Amino acid sequence: MKRFLDNKDNVGEEMWQLMAELYPICRSITGAGVRDTLKKIGEIIPLKIAEVPTGTKVFDWIIPREWNIKDAYIKNSRGETILDFNDSNLHVLNYSVPVNKIVSLEELRPHLYTIPEHPDWIPYHTSYYDEKWGFCLSHKQFVALEDDDYAVFIDSSLKDGHLNFGECIIRGETQEEILISCHICHPSLCNDNLSGLVLSTFLAKHLKQIPLRFTYRFLFIPATIGSITWLSLNESNISLIQHGLVAVNLGDSGKFTYKKSRKGNTEIDQAVMNVLKNSVVDSQIIDFFPYGYDERQYCSPGFDLPVGCLMRTPHGRYPEYHTSADNLEFVKPQYLAESFSIYSSVLYVLENNGTYVSCNQKCEPQLGKRGVYQQIAGHSDSQTRQLAMFWVLNLSDGDHTLLDISNRSGLDFSLIKDTADMLVKCDLLTEPVK
Repeated sequence: MKRFLDNKDNVGEEMWQLMAELYPICRSITGAGVRDTLKKIGEIIPLKIAEVPTGTKVFDWIIPREWNIKDAYIKNSRGETILDFNDSNLHVLNYSVPVNKIVSLEELRPHLYTIPEHPDWIPYHTSYYDEKWGFCLSHKQFVALEDDDYAVFIDSSLKDGHLNFGECIIRGETQEEILISCHICHPSLCNDNLSGLVLSTFLAKHLKQIPLRFTYRFLFIPATIGSITWLSLNESNISLIQHGLVAVNLGDSGKFTYKKSRKGNTEIDQAVMNVLKNSVVDSQIIDFFPYGYDERQYCSPGFDLPVGCLMRTPHGRYPEYHTSADNLEFVKPQYLAESFSIYSSVLYVLENNGTYVSCNQKCEPQLGKRGVYQQIAGHSDSQTRQLAMFWVLNLSDGDHTLLDISNRSGLDFSLIKDTADMLVKCDLLTEPVK
């Protein structure tokens, strides 16, 4: 599949390096960690950062109070540190209220979270809308706890503030938009969070350098409440969105998975399925279901936008999901680069899809006298190119797009597009209607 973002040397390494810089930041759905993350992204691409105050009503939701944390630990009666937030920001239940007291082991246990089946890993848990405190630790740490009194300390704050999100708009020839959305609310988790974030950042960086048909809108938002907030604030402009993808879980070694839009037969659905079918990577297609990431907000009945979710291994389908094992060793530059390639191929299809009309609707045109065969004779795949030519001529009737022709013929979209361009130059096709 030809890509209009080809030859981006070391893009996987560059994405991984950005991930490494963002990995230590303690993020949540609000707070300084989100702002620090957006500031770093804003050093690479033009980013407008929005602030929505606590208490703002967004459809059936309310913007929560802002959460920030400075420190946290558990110490035994001898003053020995059992758990330290500075060792891993996953150690604290995300959105924990502050606490500073001495408790017995019996009192402490209900506030501790582990993964018994993976005794060395730390789980990731949140308490966004239920004010409580807690710690996450490895099961090995848990079973080693003695019957003792423990000092528990969480230096956090939960106060009126703001929800922040970032928006990067890259203007194209038309106002019609392609939406790329990722979530930025998880702390040190690489695949489920940072992979979508770094891919979106580098897509925006490279798209900014080339001519575009569509306008691109990149959203960097906290999950669920972020997309709900953006939709609430932008309801009057929703009709501009023609295609959309939610980017997540793009740095692991698993096969590509595409979760279709709610409609299931939109152009974005067809484009992604076409790219995955014609690429060398293994893949699977799944139907929409109302659980997962922010596609469920974009595809809610009142909007029903043409937005799918393009990922590698789906959430919850790999053991490292929402654990400390989703780290910088779990994701690899080559998988990030491959994901970038697949995304760019999808955008290539959307940018170049159009409806052509053959200038010879009655029977085949005489190709020899126009020198068409000579143009394809020098190629090693000349027979395939000839087949593509007949498919394009036959289905260019004003009712079939290039994507339709590619899907029906089983031939690569870029070959169909190149063939159409050649036939236009030979005055055998009209210019496309996009």
